[in-house]
Amino acid sequence: MDLKLELIPVPVADIDRAKAFYTEQAGFRLDHDVRPSPTVRVVQLTPPGSACSIVLGEGLPGLAMAAGSLRGLHLVVADLKQARAELAGRGVRLGDVQNLGQVKYTSFSDPDGNSWVLQEIQSRL
Repeated sequence: MDLKLELIPVPVADIDRAKAFYTEQAGFRLDHDVRPSPTVRVVQLTPPGSACSIVLGEGLPGLAMAAGSLRGLHLVVADLKQARAELAGRGVRLGDVQNLGQVKYTSFSDPDGNSWVLQEIQSRL
């Protein structure tokens, strides 16, 4: 049996603002933006190189969470310095790099406060 994690709901207050942040600043690919009914909207985005996407939704009671309540989603990168520079160049505000020896981290938040971590693991390279 395969259990593939392929879609993570990210709770936001303003889908258009979040969509702009994730596509224009974070560099995520827009997979689709659909309105299957007048009260439902689903926006799916994928980080570059990832097999797992995020979904921003409204009118979906099964995905209801407080906007900005998601913490510590990890994006694994091969070169933290390069990834940090690229994101910063697009206007993303990132924290300082933490070097724990074989693992390095930095973090950023979306406009609602959902937090993300960039992680570089030396032993994987």
